[in-house]
Amino acid sequence: MENINVLTLNIHKGFSSGNLRFTLEEIRAQLRASESNIVFLQEVVGEHAKHKSTVKNWPEQNQFEYLADSVWNHFAYGKNAIYQHGHHGNAILSEIPFSTSQNVGISLIKFSQRGFLHGILENGAHALCVHLGLFESERKRQIEKLIQHIADTVPSTAPLMLAGDFNDWNRKCHRRLIAKLGLVEAFLSKNNKLAPTFPSRLPMLAMDRIYTRGFEIHHAEVLAGEQWHTLSDHCPLRAELKLLQR
Repeated sequence: MENINVLTLNIHKGFSSGNLRFTLEEIRAQLRASESNIVFLQEVVGEHAKHKSTVKNWPEQNQFEYLADSVWNHFAYGKNAIYQHGHHGNAILSEIPFSTSQNVGISLIKFSQRGFLHGILENGAHALCVHLGLFESERKRQIEKLIQHIADTVPSTAPLMLAGDFNDWNRKCHRRLIAKLGLVEAFLSKNNKLAPTFPSRLPMLAMDRIYTRGFEIHHAEVLAGEQWHTLSDHCPLRAELKLLQR
């Protein structure tokens, strides 16, 4: 598969902004309608015993399997936040099989449990899904761990997709990724600015990103229509990529 449509979204554990509605079924419908080949998701619930017994339409299986069902046959999940009733983390849904995947914890604060999920696809591309912390000092150390991990484990000639919720409102992490790894941010490359994706009802802050290496970027857009802005507190970011021949 040379042409790959990629989407990233913080699904807010399947609830709308302010936790007013449980929206997971609607999120699944819109993800399918996006016709994305690879989906990077953050704040995905792997287990929540309390919600399972109290929230109407809570799925029997975990959220990433529910979202992947019959469309993305391959998926990986990284458990980051663990609490009394269950856990949540990052997930990657893919039409391309995984050769391997691993979750890397980068938590620095007890109440802010974070990580990134690193999958290697059978076509040789590396896919990393990340959710960084809310505090600048936290993100600074986390982005250095991420950069070092990529430098150590991803060959410079291997195609790379790095997507997720960076919480990087001041763009300091962005500048480090560009300087250290030579990545290209998809929306920036096509629109001369980073994509505003948060808050979903009136996107102003560029929190969500899709970085690439070894791909040609054909198109990038924020999905911010009526069908999206009531589903989570973030808007999805989508990019159309073409794998370059090595």
